[in-house]
Amino acid sequence: QLQLVESGGGLVQPGGSLRLSCAASGDSAKIGWFRQAPGKEREGVSCLSVRAGRTNYADSVKGRFTISRDNAKNTVYLQMNNLEPEDTALYYCAARRTSYGSACYLVEANYDSWGQGTQVTVSS
Repeated sequence: QLQLVESGGGLVQPGGSLRLSCAASGDSAKIGWFRQAPGKEREGVSCLSVRAGRTNYADSVKGRFTISRDNAKNTVYLQMNNLEPEDTALYYCAARRTSYGSACYLVEANYDSWGQGTQVTVSS
């Protein structure tokens, strides 16, 4: 399994931006961001298929969030713009070392390594 460390969370006003980072201890085939709000189930936010460069986004964040990767640093970023109170959650980074195709999916079972999470709070 990979060791994943998230950072970049915090408190931001509605309409603001944050950039989350996920530093991995090694290479991965798929990287995903998930989030869990209080009282709700964890949901997929975005993922990246590293070799193919393909991305996937939840409908609720399309056009506002962007996932990217710095290969040299083995770090994945989630740029979050125009944040809304509904984005408040604990954000997790997840990874999978082996590939199953060129696409990635926002399905928890597809990932075998998880970080501890970083809190994002959107409030005025």
